[in-house]
Amino acid sequence: MSTQFSSNEEALLRIGKDLWWAVLLRGIFAIVFGIIALVWPEVTVWALVVVFGAYAIVDGISAIVRSIRARTVQSGWVWWLLGGIVSLGAGIVAFVWPEITALAAVFVIGIWAIVGGILEIFGSFRLRKLDGAAHWVLLLVAGVIELLFGLVLVFFPVSSILSIVWLVGVFAIVFGVLFVASAFQVRSAAKKAGIIGNAHSD
Repeated sequence: MSTQFSSNEEALLRIGKDLWWAVLLRGIFAIVFGIIALVWPEVTVWALVVVFGAYAIVDGISAIVRSIRARTVQSGWVWWLLGGIVSLGAGIVAFVWPEITALAAVFVIGIWAIVGGILEIFGSFRLRKLDGAAHWVLLLVAGVIELLFGLVLVFFPVSSILSIVWLVGVFAIVFGVLFVASAFQVRSAAKKAGIIGNAHSD
């Protein structure tokens, strides 16, 4: 039995089959980063920046991999690629600037969030053009939250390390949960269409 899909639907299902795990990993890493930030009792600025740098690098690599894998089926892959490059760059900056101050750390994370949020929003709208791509809403919400988080850090900066930790930790957990939900939503759509089946099916 064969099922006919439009080119847009087929593109969405291929993304669901091949890339849902990359979105899932991005969400899991964000949640782990957020939890670490919140439960670390005596976190220093240096430690927070190192943890952020590690997260940003992993997040950037996963976004770049997702974009490269999607380039043949999704015209919005370039937004994911740019977002991955920005995240990777922010992570590298965090590691090569060991004596960063609390205020400087706030601006680095804030600018990273603003640029990443804008790119995520553009990417979600590109994904919206695919028929039945309901999960674009979750990606849009994640992008909006990321953008607002960055704007708060840049325009209403806080110098207290505890305040920074709580802001970053809560944001990362919310952001991660949205990405995890989006990943399973994409996988579910592909599975219902028979693109993802049993272990014996291709």
